[in-house]
Amino acid sequence: MTEAKMGDVVRINYTGRLTNGTQFDSSAGKEPLEFTIGLGQVIKGLEAHVAGMEPGNKSTVTIPCAEAYGPHRAEAIQTLDRAKVPSGIDVRPGTQLQARTADGGVLPITVVEVDEQSVKVDANHPLAGQDLVFDVELVEIVQAA
Repeated sequence: MTEAKMGDVVRINYTGRLTNGTQFDSSAGKEPLEFTIGLGQVIKGLEAHVAGMEPGNKSTVTIPCAEAYGPHRAEAIQTLDRAKVPSGIDVRPGTQLQARTADGGVLPITVVEVDEQSVKVDANHPLAGQDLVFDVELVEIVQAA
């Protein structure tokens, strides 16, 4: 059989869990996830794990945070003046917002605290700082490089 390699378009079934067993994502009941190995369309650790698998292979891998969403960065948590948040936006802990970066990009942020004068936001990915466990099945190599 052929092993998946850099540049291949692959399709996988997966279930993602935290190390405590809490499931955070799954392809169950959906189409398999399709991506090209080497393009950074999925986290590095998952991409590296799928490379070398053959269609039909199933495995479980623990991906350290450095190869997933990176460490939790304290500098990504900021307190903003409440007046900087446009009126009409309901801000409460857990609310997902978007901020513009200096280069015009969009940065997803999560509200973590709110009071009359300020809004504390976190730009870390919700899974930052977490080691992740994936059950993976390589369904097929759609297109070989």
